[in-house]
Amino acid sequence: MIGERDGGTEVQTEPATLNALLGDATAKGDVPVDPSSFTVDKLLPDVRVSWSKTGGVHAGPRGATVPLGSLRLDVGAEVPTAKGAAASATASVHGFVQVAPQVDFAYGGAGTDAPPGSAYLGVSGDWASGWAVKGRAAATTGTPLRIPFAKLHADPVLQVGPVPVVVNLDLTCYLQISADGRVTVDVEQRLKGDFAAGGTFGPARGWTPVSSAHMTGTPVRASVTADGTVKTALGAEATVGLYGAVGVTTDLAPYLRGEASGTLTAASDGSGPKAAGTWAVHGGVDLSGTLRLQLSVFGTPVVRRSIPLGALHREWKLAGSPPSS
Repeated sequence: MIGERDGGTEVQTEPATLNALLGDATAKGDVPVDPSSFTVDKLLPDVRVSWSKTGGVHAGPRGATVPLGSLRLDVGAEVPTAKGAAASATASVHGFVQVAPQVDFAYGGAGTDAPPGSAYLGVSGDWASGWAVKGRAAATTGTPLRIPFAKLHADPVLQVGPVPVVVNLDLTCYLQISADGRVTVDVEQRLKGDFAAGGTFGPARGWTPVSSAHMTGTPVRASVTADGTVKTALGAEATVGLYGAVGVTTDLAPYLRGEASGTLTAASDGSGPKAAGTWAVHGGVDLSGTLRLQLSVFGTPVVRRSIPLGALHREWKLAGSPPSS
């Protein structure tokens, strides 16, 4: 208590920690986030939102075909076109991101006055995306051009015994492109898989990061004209925390990379290049992020620094010319 004031008594309180509330209780759960609970802020004009959940309830232009529990965002946008490019080479990206996110939470109590014996907080889910890039994109210098097209927010509540645990989940979906400004492309790609990112706590090691991603790409058709390179990604940055405190930030970026030397049209459907030259198209995924040890609500020691999740990088060849002898 601070003192008496007009109209009552002024008090100062501190937020309760989970160890004080849960004691030696144990809780674990992977809770799917209701896709209809997300608020969506569209950052580009041509963004369409669809979702589907149990009970035959769905919304949006693709809602009837979206898997249960999934949220899908379709987007189309023009990107900067290289100087001197013909009108027919105007650069554009069209695609979709589909995700079924879930919040992963675990707590192993060790008493009201002690840090937990174990804890985990993270985000995971099924992922699908597909996109087509056409035209001659302008050269990017330094970092790739990133274009956010939607921000999403949800506050699912996990019931841990008698204690409601409020989880904050934010997603920012984006397009990203890097190019040398010389190559004109018509590329398509679809990816699907799953991902997980979070932080785990143990008395011996404290908080340590966890991250994984498993993605596979469908056959791709690629048309590449002139020497050059281009790389496009359709990804999402996710942030998960408790009671408004950020705990984990992760960036999942499935990508398509094409490169060519010469002038050709190449495909992975069995037909060969229409002109001489070397070419290759690769699919891949980058997963990176940060574990921010500000989650004092766990009752664990708080270290005022951030720990990288560790960059996860996978790439596979989708199509290309045979190696030279």
